[in-house]
Amino acid sequence: MIRKLRVCKRKFVTTMRYYFMGICGTAMGNAALLLQKQGHEIVGSDSGVYPPMSTVLLESGVKIFDGYSEDNLKHKPLDYVVVGNAISRGNPEIEWLLETREYPMVSLPQLLSEQILRHRRNVVVTGTHGKTTTTTLAASILNEGDRDPGWLVGGIPMDLAGGAHLGEDTQPFVIEGDEYDSAFFDKRSKFIHYQPHILILNNLEFDHGDIFRDLEDVKRTFTHLLRTVPRNGHVLANGDDANILSLLPVPWTTVYTVGFTEGNDLQIHDFSEGPKGSGFQLSWHGQDWGCFSWQQCGEFNARNAAMALLSSTLVLDLARPTSGMVEKLQGFTGVKRRQETLVESEGIHVMEDFAHHPTALAGTLASFRNRFPDRHVVACFEPRSNTAATNIFQAEFTKALSHADEILLGVVHRGETIPEDQRLDTCAIASSLSRDGLLARAFESNAELLGHLQDRFNRWTGDPVLICFFSNGGFDGVPASFASDV
Repeated sequence: MIRKLRVCKRKFVTTMRYYFMGICGTAMGNAALLLQKQGHEIVGSDSGVYPPMSTVLLESGVKIFDGYSEDNLKHKPLDYVVVGNAISRGNPEIEWLLETREYPMVSLPQLLSEQILRHRRNVVVTGTHGKTTTTTLAASILNEGDRDPGWLVGGIPMDLAGGAHLGEDTQPFVIEGDEYDSAFFDKRSKFIHYQPHILILNNLEFDHGDIFRDLEDVKRTFTHLLRTVPRNGHVLANGDDANILSLLPVPWTTVYTVGFTEGNDLQIHDFSEGPKGSGFQLSWHGQDWGCFSWQQCGEFNARNAAMALLSSTLVLDLARPTSGMVEKLQGFTGVKRRQETLVESEGIHVMEDFAHHPTALAGTLASFRNRFPDRHVVACFEPRSNTAATNIFQAEFTKALSHADEILLGVVHRGETIPEDQRLDTCAIASSLSRDGLLARAFESNAELLGHLQDRFNRWTGDPVLICFFSNGGFDGVPASFASDV
């Protein structure tokens, strides 16, 4: 195969042709765009080409096959096939590749490691909660002034020009480090590939019950990740999280702790929040880093901010954050679907959030109590993730949702594939919450939930209401449909 040589970032780069299976996923699509910016040719496929990623890819000139077929691959001059972790055996393209060995397969994390991360000072953001927000924060802070960092975010940031940016190869690269597996043929966690210089350990709880047996199994993969941090790197650990602290010490590198309690290297204190946002102070080894105020709410977001600010300071070898970096943090507007406002009015305020774990739900709802003290809080929850759809967190979800005044439970995603004795029982959650004096109801379909909302709240003239939709998926379009009718 004859390949072209192109000049990219002061280096000669051999143009390769990559085929992405599952290209419309956020991570896959953004990674494809990064390789395209390096000068490579990109083509891909997905089951039901869907926005927003498909729109961005098509506008960038990427060809996308709608549906999987071995004909998409036959007689094509490809160098690599990049396999997303949603792709499994039985896929016709995978079966053809395994039979013919026509092209080499690679997981997305391995590809990122070899083609983008290998020679960069990488900031890798990990944890059960807050990865996307913290990654976006760090990238935004580093993007201050004339610096040109790279980043890969698993969401749609408000403050950055897209979810992926290659940046200068001499500048840091910020990436969201997911503990989920890499591909059907590579069961290592994605973040094992990411070669951290700065590693953020934001928090750690049991999640992804389809991948990990228990909490100790999750800890094991984080322990493996810690072994990849170089001696001249840094680990930033949540000093308030017992599960994180149980992974320490790691004597081969420098560890700093971040948290609210005394004894943390970077301490967050004097936290407050209300209708206009939140504020807090930071102290680095007793040295005042100043008071911070911004529109984001919740103690968890204050910790996200502290982690992002410290990681940016360290990766740039600064003694303390610059005023420009602080201004970037305080002006941060967030990430789509993370406490995103869809409708704002005196009567009804509609929001959407990605929370799908009991801890995230409880923290967000508790923050809403401070942010919207006079509103009737309605939580609409779709149990969609592979863990949320099971009854592993039955009691924990019940407790978390009790922070709302009214709870509307959508249908369990793909519930028919989960044995009844292992499936989340939304009717039992609604019954328990009702016995505690809350308004709670479980629905047999998300369309039924939407109809209930429209009947109850369209042309609402009662007391002020906050309605928030919680899901790590599309909720069958319910949030957008309801918001468009209010």
